[in-house]
Amino acid sequence: MADAATTPLLTSHEAKPAKAPSIDDAIETYIGATGATQLLKAMLLAFAWAFDAQQVFMSVFTDAEPPWHCTGVPANGDSSCSPAAASPCALPPGTWEWDRPAETSVVSEWALKCSGPALVSLPASSFFAGNLAGGFLLTTLADTHLGRRKMLFLSLVTMSLAGVLTAFSPNVWAYAALRFVSGFGRSIVGTSAMVLSTELVGKRWRNTVSAAGFVFFSVGFMSLPALAYTFREASWRNMYVWTSLPSLCYSVLVYVLVQESPRWLLVRGRKQEAIEAVRQIASLNGGGGGGMMSSFSMLDACAVELGEDRGAGGEGLFATLQSMWERRWALRRLAAIMTASFGVGMVYYGMPLNVGSLSSNLYLSVAYNAVAELPSSILSWLFMGRFNRRTSVLVLTTASGLCSLACVVIPGERTGVRMAAEVCSFFASCTAYDVMLMYSIELFPTSVRNSAVGLVRQAVVLGGVVAPVLVAVGRERSYWSFGVFGLAVGCLGLFVACLPETRGRRMSDTMEEEEQQTEAPTSGMDNNGELA
Repeated sequence: MADAATTPLLTSHEAKPAKAPSIDDAIETYIGATGATQLLKAMLLAFAWAFDAQQVFMSVFTDAEPPWHCTGVPANGDSSCSPAAASPCALPPGTWEWDRPAETSVVSEWALKCSGPALVSLPASSFFAGNLAGGFLLTTLADTHLGRRKMLFLSLVTMSLAGVLTAFSPNVWAYAALRFVSGFGRSIVGTSAMVLSTELVGKRWRNTVSAAGFVFFSVGFMSLPALAYTFREASWRNMYVWTSLPSLCYSVLVYVLVQESPRWLLVRGRKQEAIEAVRQIASLNGGGGGGMMSSFSMLDACAVELGEDRGAGGEGLFATLQSMWERRWALRRLAAIMTASFGVGMVYYGMPLNVGSLSSNLYLSVAYNAVAELPSSILSWLFMGRFNRRTSVLVLTTASGLCSLACVVIPGERTGVRMAAEVCSFFASCTAYDVMLMYSIELFPTSVRNSAVGLVRQAVVLGGVVAPVLVAVGRERSYWSFGVFGLAVGCLGLFVACLPETRGRRMSDTMEEEEQQTEAPTSGMDNNGELA
């Protein structure tokens, strides 16, 4: 004890690594208040969500069933064609034709209308299946070998190149295969962009930067009806060219201008690179990087503290998944939020695909859904700043389920009322999706954050895999689409009640640090509402 009293302050600090500051506190000290230039970089990253949205909802227009009409010229004297016919499949050839050129949609170009709902929904389901495969294989690379920046770049390039090649598809099978590849690349775009952007700014701007990604997603979604209307008489292939080429250029811009997350670099033991990244951020924020030897000693202490937990338990491809699997609290959180996300995904991806069942203008219907995304982004930002995460998700999923069920009950002739209920359901699911993604960032530490958020997004995508099939089956019976959507999002959303509340908590960086926060007693009670 006497030695400790006479030891110099710096030496005493180094002798007690257990009292080292957290990465969150250290980096916050260095970067200071987020400056305009650094915030602009974070916004540039968030813009990746715009290209993400375009690829997700592209099939609403490219795979749409075009309207048709009777030609008035009977085949072999058979005049059975009438405007009241529900489908032209049973009509004699030559008695009907599409309202627009056949190349405006894959359904009309490749005569998929009468091939059954499975083949019609194959390209969209293939895209979401690619999302699932990519999410499982790629999401851990951002936490282990590649990091957030390189993973975002590779994902964008894969998605964009596949999109360009899709424009040259000779048949539905090649088209579905390329959509699978595009979905595979797209699977980690939004996750890497969100995690990296939030890890490059200070605490004050995290929720804002997260919400910015959702705003840009809305912008990308809203661009599709305008683009589709522009090419309404042209080939569907134009849609893929005019969305994929800008995305490819954007990926190069991001790779050149944006630095890697210093949090991830430090957790991975790459201290010098982390210091350089922090120096760049501090310089952009007006810090100038003075006093390096003394200030960066905090990062040295953090690196020592993380030495035994580096990489979340290993260097393997699935080390982060194994780390969560071995901890009951992490597995419980992941299972609960993924289950709720599956229900949200069915509505989130299914509603825009199902607007054609409402007998309304396709461009306006999709535009309404796209516009609903924008206020949902703002509302999610308000929810995160003022309300508990758990309660917010429960309220939103319940509201979405009720509105979706209302679409089944409301008579078909009341198109306007059904459209309003559909938009409200989609709006609530959008907001729930946004809140759950930001909630996921707080539920898991830096060492596994990208993997966890990626898996949550994949659960949403899994709902998207099921949605096109339900939409195709439910075109004649709405309870197979709207009814199932409503029950799924309402019931599965209840699983969020099993999660701890994270509002106001500091973000953890290692699994051990998260466990300590979970176990820390506050007034004799666990503030998180769960045991480790």
